[in-house]
Amino acid sequence: MTDRTSPPVPRARGWRRVRRSPVTHVIAAFIVLALVQLFLVKPFQVPSESMSPTLETGDRIVADRISLAVSDPAQGDVVVFSRPDGWKTDAAPRGALRTAAGWVGDLVGFGPSNLDALVKRVVGTPGSTVRCCSTEGQVEVDEVALDEDYVRNDLPFIAGQLDCESAPTSSRCFGPIDVPEGHYLVMGDNRANSADSVVGCRGAPASTDCARFVDRADMIGEVRAIVWPLDRAFGPLD
Repeated sequence: MTDRTSPPVPRARGWRRVRRSPVTHVIAAFIVLALVQLFLVKPFQVPSESMSPTLETGDRIVADRISLAVSDPAQGDVVVFSRPDGWKTDAAPRGALRTAAGWVGDLVGFGPSNLDALVKRVVGTPGSTVRCCSTEGQVEVDEVALDEDYVRNDLPFIAGQLDCESAPTSSRCFGPIDVPEGHYLVMGDNRANSADSVVGCRGAPASTDCARFVDRADMIGEVRAIVWPLDRAFGPLD
């Protein structure tokens, strides 16, 4: 009697079909994209105008994760970080659809995000002392005045009239503030409109208790470039 049973399909042929499947290609692309964003670079959308004009609301930026994996942030770096607990405000709960859209947005780098991230400039590093202002109204770190030509919109300061010795005191003034180990003092380039590390210290008596710091563990990446919109792409960050 002739055996009419069909021979089994070789496993290699079945595996070939899986590899050629469009679904497999899509899954592989998402895995690669997720790994790149986890270890190398991650795109973000600027959430506010606190870094204007360096970064404007809605700008798409790329944060370098490698640099912060091998070295600590330096004074002047523009960094993305997870919003610390002490910086959080009450927000409306997200629905399932919004959460799902945010998951996709975090994965591909475009669209809504579930990651509550902020972007600011590092001014004080661990162990440093930050204050404002010098006689010319500049921020000082360890008694050295910073040349911050990226600041366009600062709080009012007039030497001899409205400064840190006048009454009332200039709202630009704060500190001195000692930055604790493992933490960073960050500020927005749009000083007159930035809820940053020193927002609760301006015009107040010198006290470190008023400052809000960013833990090193909350740092996500150093901003390397604007990638959208095109007319601002790859412009200077300092």
